[in-house]
Amino acid sequence: MEAGLPADPMQPAGAGAIAQRLRKPQGTARAQTGIVHLGLGAFFRAHGALYIEEAMKASGGDWGITGVSLMRPDQRDALAPQDFAYTAVELGPEGETPRLVTVLNGVLVARENPEAVLKALCDPKVKIVSLTVTEKGYCHAPATGRLNRDHADIRHDLSHPGSPVSAIGFLVWALERRRAAGHRPFTVLCCDNLPENGKVVGGVVREFAETVSPDLARWIEAECSFPSTMVDRIVPATKPEDIEKLVPLIGALDLSPVMHEPFRQWVVEDRFVDGLRPDFGAVGVELVENVTPYEHMKLRCLNGTHSALAYLGYLAGKETIAETVADPALHRYCRRLWDEEITPGLKAPPGVSLADYTAALMTRYCNPAIRHRTWQIAMDGSQKLPQRILGTIAENLAAGRPISGLALAVAAWMRYVGGVDEKGNAIDVRDPLATRLKELSDAGVTAHDKVKNLLSVREIFPEALAGNAVLQDLLVRHYQSLQDKGALNTIKDLPS
Repeated sequence: MEAGLPADPMQPAGAGAIAQRLRKPQGTARAQTGIVHLGLGAFFRAHGALYIEEAMKASGGDWGITGVSLMRPDQRDALAPQDFAYTAVELGPEGETPRLVTVLNGVLVARENPEAVLKALCDPKVKIVSLTVTEKGYCHAPATGRLNRDHADIRHDLSHPGSPVSAIGFLVWALERRRAAGHRPFTVLCCDNLPENGKVVGGVVREFAETVSPDLARWIEAECSFPSTMVDRIVPATKPEDIEKLVPLIGALDLSPVMHEPFRQWVVEDRFVDGLRPDFGAVGVELVENVTPYEHMKLRCLNGTHSALAYLGYLAGKETIAETVADPALHRYCRRLWDEEITPGLKAPPGVSLADYTAALMTRYCNPAIRHRTWQIAMDGSQKLPQRILGTIAENLAAGRPISGLALAVAAWMRYVGGVDEKGNAIDVRDPLATRLKELSDAGVTAHDKVKNLLSVREIFPEALAGNAVLQDLLVRHYQSLQDKGALNTIKDLPS
């Protein structure tokens, strides 16, 4: 460890004694910042940042990235001593392949210096603001897609234009400054798993802006662009042992590497302000007019089954997705969801076979090198269920298609947010509604009571869906079975 640096909880004991700290190689060209990314976590650094770096290598352009951590300084503190260089490690079945990434120019911490973030966003050279702030970071109601005006961060940001705390507040107040200065707006490029994510983010931005100034909202409507995207790559959380194993592989100590599977996909609607963007087409990004078919396919086939496997797998004592699908009953359950309840309602993107797509997904799930924890995927379920599972359930009910397997996933979520696993151990439920969900679950004595209480949460369950008798009956029966027999036996006994 370098002199003057505090101890890092992610640094393995003794690692600093055997290697020098990773640094950007001398003479590495630094591209001017053209992109500010809000929510600089592992996923973007293992996905979008790699595409952007490759696009500059292929076709040039000033598309360097300034990252913004909205809350904590962890990423900045780990990356600054490395000149903001880091390693992206591909985890293939045959081994690990490291790659040095140098596209980052710096990391700002919003809670420490919101004005610095606003200045970065207002720089006329910045053409794109991309985001991975998770579903809950958009301060919207997942059931409706509308801005949650009662959200504490939104209430704060409306009255504090110089020190916002939410991604939406930063976007709107930066756009207001750009408009006042006569600058062009930036493109807002959402990279989170929201259905029609560009439309959703554009909608909440305009709702916030309308409260600030109708003229600002009209300017954003006319001049700004919010292309929808679909992102796909499995990025498990980096663990201390990953850092330790990487030292001999790269000959340096990297305290902020990212791990990822070999597969990647990025589909982007080609609608950028003034047409300004990196040469994405040169590096495999699919530039399309309408991303919705790709988005529905991925959200429902991958994210939907990921959530289902996370809740049932966790309850069954499985630590990772690979362990979960290695169980024959859970493997069959996942295939059943795809074949009987998810793909029959999907319109495949041009040239895509849904059967081939889901077969490839299962191969990815089975990759033993990807230790994607069920607990990690289970986070923030209140924000994820509407677009990953509930939308499919609603469409299947309307079309007379089966929903029993999907309803079991929702019942497993209901058991999970009760905060106690099948062995009586406490579950560390991470969710913005965790306290409320636990109270609602605890207030119910019977399975019927618990299901009814949780269905009353309108931020998750629209009234029409919550009141559907078929869904209610399935949820109660599945919940009772999970309670009486456990997750694995419930899956084995699931009627076809």
